[in-house]
Parts: sequence; structure tokens; C-alpha cells
Amino acid sequence: MNLTKDRIKNDFKKKLMNLYSEDITESSKLHLYVTLGSLVREYVSEKWMKTNEQYSKNQVKQVYYFSMEFLIGRLLGSNLLNLGITDLCREALSDLEIDLSELEEVESDAGLGNGGLGRLAACFLDSISSLEIPGHGCGIRYDYGLFEQKIINGYQVEIPDNWLRQGNVWEIRKENKAAIVKFGGTVTSVLEDGKLSFKHENYEAVLAVPYDTPIIGYNNNTVNTLRLWNAQTVDKDFDLDSFSKGEYSKAVEHKYSVESISQVLYPDDTRIEGKLLRLKQQYFFVSAGIQSIIRRFKKNGLPINLFDHYIAIHINDTHPSVAVAELMRILIDEENLSWEDAWKITTNTIAYTNHTILSEALEKWPIDLFKKLLPRIFMIIEEINRRFCDEVREKYKDERQVHNMSIISDGNVKMAYLAIVGSHSVNGVAKLHTEILKNEELSNFSNFYPFKFNNKTNGITHRRWLMKANPALSELITKTIGESWITKPDNLINLLAFSKNEDFQNSIHGIKQNNKVLFANYVKDKYGIIVNTNSIYDIQVKRLHSYKRQVLNVFHILDLYYRLKENRNLDIIPRTFFFGAKAAPSYYLAKETIKLINAVANKINTDNSVNDKIKVIFLENYSVSLAEKIIPCADVSEQISTTTKEASGTSNMKFMMNGSVTIATLDGANVEIHDAVGDDNIVIFGMKKDEVLNYEKNKNYNSYKFYNSDPRLKKILDNLINGSLGVANSEFSNIHKYLLANNDEYFVLKDFDDYIKAHGKIDQLYRNTAKWREMCICNIAHSGIFSSDNTIQQYSKEIWKTDRIHVDI
Repeated sequence: MNLTKDRIKNDFKKKLMNLYSEDITESSKLHLYVTLGSLVREYVSEKWMKTNEQYSKNQVKQVYYFSMEFLIGRLLGSNLLNLGITDLCREALSDLEIDLSELEEVESDAGLGNGGLGRLAACFLDSISSLEIPGHGCGIRYDYGLFEQKIINGYQVEIPDNWLRQGNVWEIRKENKAAIVKFGGTVTSVLEDGKLSFKHENYEAVLAVPYDTPIIGYNNNTVNTLRLWNAQTVDKDFDLDSFSKGEYSKAVEHKYSVESISQVLYPDDTRIEGKLLRLKQQYFFVSAGIQSIIRRFKKNGLPINLFDHYIAIHINDTHPSVAVAELMRILIDEENLSWEDAWKITTNTIAYTNHTILSEALEKWPIDLFKKLLPRIFMIIEEINRRFCDEVREKYKDERQVHNMSIISDGNVKMAYLAIVGSHSVNGVAKLHTEILKNEELSNFSNFYPFKFNNKTNGITHRRWLMKANPALSELITKTIGESWITKPDNLINLLAFSKNEDFQNSIHGIKQNNKVLFANYVKDKYGIIVNTNSIYDIQVKRLHSYKRQVLNVFHILDLYYRLKENRNLDIIPRTFFFGAKAAPSYYLAKETIKLINAVANKINTDNSVNDKIKVIFLENYSVSLAEKIIPCADVSEQISTTTKEASGTSNMKFMMNGSVTIATLDGANVEIHDAVGDDNIVIFGMKKDEVLNYEKNKNYNSYKFYNSDPRLKKILDNLINGSLGVANSEFSNIHKYLLANNDEYFVLKDFDDYIKAHGKIDQLYRNTAKWREMCICNIAHSGIFSSDNTIQQYSKEIWKTDRIHVDI
């Protein structure tokens, strides 16, 4: 692709005319953004087509990554970066008096995910394309994201995240590749010519229509595909007869029922209707995705008995676990394979990543609900379970063990167990997480299938989280050690040679300071709050959950506030504490925590006696694009989950890569960050793994012991419910009850004292300018090992067995 500035200018003006019949001077920013996006997609169209052609022609093995979430953020900037035309476009647009950065701000964050799970999937797709691996994503095209978060009087208020309001310039609708997904109905068995077959009747048919988005590799010709499925009616979506009778709601009832499947990410499942919709969503995209894969596989003329030689299906957490049974269904019912042959192909094809040890996330479905919605799939799972239980029974001669490992038990279908039994690989996402899976939570299965379990520590794409989010730092790194790190991120380690270099330290500090000023301006414009840019930017941005312990962070802030009130001359480095998080709509304790953060923020920020020393800011509607603004300016990265509860974490890696110092428990990938940077470049506190597991096993933890023995904790907890935070006495009663009456499930009170001491250490370290800057550089230097390029190379070599394919144009 031979692009010049003049060609881009001319192409842009022509595209604008074709799309809108407008001149630049009369166009809105939205029209200018859509024009540029359409042009970029046009530029990659040949690469996209050639990529698919060469995969088919060369009959290469391809991987399909199934995930409920793909938190891809905004694509314009990252696509320009990967194509290597960012500067060219900026200059061309500048000649036309258009600011590229303003067009990037027009784009909506894609409402396709919520937290680390979805962002990981997005990073993985970027790395798969950039490493020239034949691999694609498969998920749901949600009409609305999780929700758009508004903070009103300190409370989270959810409003619809209509991210498609202005369309999506990056996607292409492929109605000719739609699939039928079947729900409900009855299944009968028929014996014909000595062979048992199954007939599915009276089902509800839903049309799954794919929308394809190009995933552009960095500095190569590879353009893979993210295929997202949208639910539509198969035949009529409007009942004219009902409408004519004045029954207007009934006229579109069926249409709305079907479209609800792809309407919203994670519908509330506290009621049976929500559970049913979630299961529908999972089967919907899994069935459509596998049908699409098999259709393309057969189109290439390959024999179905070699399916696993050419296809790898990876299921991201338990949500797509039904893929095991769906692949079996198609191979047996539609391709007429024997159970034994189908099972061999299925287990060789599917691999499973486990992302959590929390029981709430190890999905299970009530048998009655599952059987009614997916009758044939339930029959297949029953047979999988029967055969598996026979194996367990044969090995252990212990019915208790059989019951404990059964996929169907206690009135539920256990999806994590199905994923383990039906795959050839089960990986955790950090060394500690995998160790706990193997030795604690899933030890029964690890002992039974020792060859299946392995670790693949999560990673992040340094192209978005360093090159795009922090271009000034990226330019300094390239100027200092050359550009090899861009494709070989491990080479960032060469920065260690400059960690004590005063000039380099000053340059690093200058970039960080400028980023802090930029973000302070953003905060002033959005919230009207003046931020001290010489303060420590202390940041905790992630999903709101009790195990992530935002409450512990708040307790430290309150302790600091009370100390300042007692001693106005307390010698501390000024701090600005930033929070960003969404709480699930039905997670009332998390929503109360958001109210607590905002109440504390209001208390402190309006207190003139202390607000020159500390301020607290809750960032509304945390998103990928907001993360790109805040991560480059962070001084301190809060990674304070209860040890053993965070599977990995990836924000820890993003902050580290941008030169933050981490305050952390030895949990998830924090362990590996600590191993990489050493004791001197991270601040560790809190309980270790064995101590947490011992408390949980022996149930001998007593939260009142810490409440009664620590006056600081007693004051903080009492003030939660006595109105001193400027709200009603009952406002934070659930948090108070959770920590005391319910015995502090995540050991906030136990770790409090050590956390306070760790923050004291942060204060002292920051005063030593040379040491602090050296720590920042050491973190950047060691961050290359956490690039998702490294992670994907391990997946490709050890799990998927896929080769790099260079696409020629």
C-alpha cells in the first residue's frame, strides 16, 4: 500500500463527497470521523481479503477465540498505529485544517465488554494478528454495552450504553453467512438401519447474523477477523394482523423477544428470566460460531475426521463452555460420526482458560432451565457425564469422588467441569492462580488429568498501552535503545542500563509530569476540580468487587484524613487518589462502596484545612479510552486484592509499563511482577497465600479482634454509621455489617495496618527523587515480559499448535 500525504488528502475528500455530498468546511466532526474510518477500512480491505484467501489456499490451522467480551475500545488510533500511517494521516488532515486527535475523540468505546476478561481478549486478538498467526475472535454484537455510568449525588446510576447510536464504521454485515440457532422444543430418538439418530422439533429458530471487524496486525499484511453475532428473527418480525387489530405491542413481541439475546452485555441474572437470557446468549454465539467454522472448513474440501488438525477453538472462561456439547452435537447429528470419533475430535480441538477461583464465576445452571432451553445439548452433556463418571469410578472406586467431580450434580450443570472434561488443555492466567487451581480449587481434576493443566500468564498489547497511550514515552524509549522493542518487547530490558542516568531520569520525569498536567486539565474540565500536579497520583481503576478491596483503599484515605485533622502540620507528600469502577447493577454492596468513595471525596475535597494535601476523585464511566488517559500519568498503581482471589490482573501490567510503582499484595500476576523487578522496585504488603488459605480452611478469623484492638479501625468503622461522613447513619450499614457482623470475607481489617505502613513507605520513597525515578525505569524495563505477544506465542506453540503465516500482497 503506497500511501502519501497527498493521496490521503485526495482520498479523504473523495470519500467525504461520496458518503455525504459535503465539503470539509460544512462537515460535522462525526462525518469527518466516519469518512476517515471508512477510508482506513478501505485501505486494509485487500489485506483482509488476501489474508483469508491464503489461509484457505494453504489449508493452515486456524484458531478461533470464543469470548463473551471483547473490550476493544476505540479502533481508529490503534488501526492507524498498526498500519504505520498515524503521522501521515495527521499531517494530511492538518493540511485540511482537521485535528486527528479530535476525530479520535468522536469514536465511541465499543460496548462489547466490562473488565479484564474482555480487555485481555482484545489484547490477544491484536497480538495474534501482529504475530501473523491465523486466528479470529467470536462473540456477540451487543446493541448496548453493560451500561453507561453516571454519578448522581454520589450514587451510581445506570443508563443504556447505546454505543451503536452513530453506527460502527469498522464492521461489515455478512447476512449471507448467517446461521440458525435452535432453542427449546423436543428431541426424539429414531433407530434407522441400526443407527440411533435424533430429531429436534417444535424449536424456536433464531437467526444469527455475523458482523465482521478487521483486526489489523502491526507492520505486516495480516488482517484477521473479529466476528460478532447479532440475533434476529428468521421470518417475520412484525405481525401485521395484530397491528391491524390495534394490538401494537403484540405485533412486535416476537421480534423484541429474539433481539433481546444480543441486546445487552450481562443481563441481570438475579431472576430466572435473567438466567435464561444469559444461557441463551452463551449458546447463541457458540452455536453460530461453530456452525460458521464447520461451514468454512467443509467449503475448503477438508474431511471432517481431520477437523482438529486444522481447527483450534479456545474458550475464554466458562461462558462458552457449551461449545463442548455443541461441537459434539454437530459432529454426531449432522456429520454422522460415532461418539468415540466425535469425542476425540472435540477434545483435541477445544482448549479452556480458567479466569477465577470465585465460585460465583464458575458457572452452573439449574437442570430444569438448561434441559428445557437446550434439550439436545443436555442429552449430550448427560452422556459425556455418564462416561466420565464411569472413568472416575473405575479409577477411585469412591462414589463421593464421583459425586464431587460430576458435571451434573446437586441439581445443576457445572460448566467449568464440562470445559475441563471436554478440552485437551486447561490453563490458569498467572503462576499463583494456576498453582491454586491445581492444588486447591480443581485438585480433583488436576490429579485426574495432570497432563491438561498448565499456566499462561496474561499479557497486554504494548502497542496500545505504551505506543498509543503514551507516545512521548515510546519516542524516548526508541531514541534511547532503538526500535527493536516494538516487535520484540523483551528488549525493553535494555533500559536498565539507563536507570541511574540522571538525564534519562529527568526525561522520564518530564514526560510523566506532562501527562499529569494533561490529565489534571481533563479533570478540571469534566469535574471542576483543581488537581495538584505535584502531588502523587495514586490510582485504583478496575471493576468494583469486594475482593479487589476498594474499601481498604478508602480506609487508608480516611486514616490519612483523620491524622491531618489532628495534626495540620503532618509532613506528607500531597496525594491525589483516583478511583474508576463500575459496579454490577444488582451488586448492592459494590454500589454502596461507590457511594462511600464519593462521600469521602466530598468530605475531603470541601475541607479547606486538608484539601491542599489530599484529594479524592471518582472517575465516572471508566472505559478503555479513559484508561489510556489515566494510566500514563499514574505514580502509584493500587493492586491490593486479597491474596489468592485475583486470578491475574492486567491493569498492574499497564501501569508498570508506563512507569508506575506498584503497591501490591502477592496475588495474581503481582507475584510475577515482584519476581521481575525485585523487592526494591515494588511495595509489597499483606497476607501471603498460606495464611489466607489457613484462615479459610480453619475458619478461625475474627474481624472484631482487629476492630477492638486498633483505634484507627474502630474510628473509621464507627464513622461509617454515625453520620460523620455527611450522609444518613444507615447509608453504609451494609459495608459495616459485611466487615464486622459477616466477618470480613476478604480480610480488609487484617491487612489494614500493613497497608498503612506500605503507604508510609511510598511517601518516603517518593521523597528520594533519584531512587523513585530509578524504580519507575526499572518497572518499564521489566514490563516487556508481560506483553501479550509473549503470551500468545506460548498459546500458539504449546496449546493451539499453530504456525506463523506470512501474508503476501
